[in-house]
Amino acid sequence: MDSPDEFFARANRLLDRWETLLDGRASPPDWIHDAYRWRHDRRGMRLLPVKRPHRVDLADLLCMDRQKAEVLRNTTQFMRGLPANNVLLWGARGTGKSTLIKAVFNAFVNDGLRLIEVEKEHLVDLIDIVDVLDGRAERFLLFCDDLSFDADDAGYTALKAVLEGSIAAPPANVLIYASSNRRHLLPEHKAENQDVHVVNGEIHPGDAIEEKISLSERFGLWLSFYPFSQDDYLAIVEHWLDRLGAGDLADPETRRAALAWARQRGSRSGRVARQFAVDQAGRDA
Repeated sequence: MDSPDEFFARANRLLDRWETLLDGRASPPDWIHDAYRWRHDRRGMRLLPVKRPHRVDLADLLCMDRQKAEVLRNTTQFMRGLPANNVLLWGARGTGKSTLIKAVFNAFVNDGLRLIEVEKEHLVDLIDIVDVLDGRAERFLLFCDDLSFDADDAGYTALKAVLEGSIAAPPANVLIYASSNRRHLLPEHKAENQDVHVVNGEIHPGDAIEEKISLSERFGLWLSFYPFSQDDYLAIVEHWLDRLGAGDLADPETRRAALAWARQRGSRSGRVARQFAVDQAGRDA
């Protein structure tokens, strides 16, 4: 049986949690995990641990040497306490944008890097999230996957505020790494491009375009991803076939099957290449 002191200490902890739940404040996590998800629902705002993070090896990411080198350099600076930029990875689907973020996290996790996934609908809580993390010894990447906005999204304004758009200085231990299929994160319409005007021979975008560019420009490091060539696609297939022990492309039938797999999906991406290798490994098991 608990002593009176232990009983009251436990009761006080329960009361603290209950008060937090009632007013919607962020409950402090246990901080023993490597990755977390931010949640904001009827139970309040809180960080939920991810008990089995997706572990990705940088060596498994092929045909993106330039992008890997830049993100690694930036993250190394961040981990050393040197100036570093928020990062936007944009481009074609399935080309490894979000996977690269996971792989970089995995490369630095033993050095104290932590990953927090923030879904689009929770971006309105960014200031609250940053307040929870500010001052801690760990370094945090806020991971926003497949980011895009409509013009009236509340998360758009919140993200701009955290990305150097607020009177509060961003904490030194937090960066935002985001992936998107859109370069400027917002839909662009033909009519907006017709608002361009010329002053003294120089082209000036209209107000609508300027507003859309202003968000993506707040990311200091901008990296583009383009569809893979057939040779790139086959190189990635070969890599995953080898990793999964599912044959190789020296077999003409396997090569034809890999190309047919890409044609059926209308994409020669790294994601499609790995899916083909997984399918082959399952068939051959």
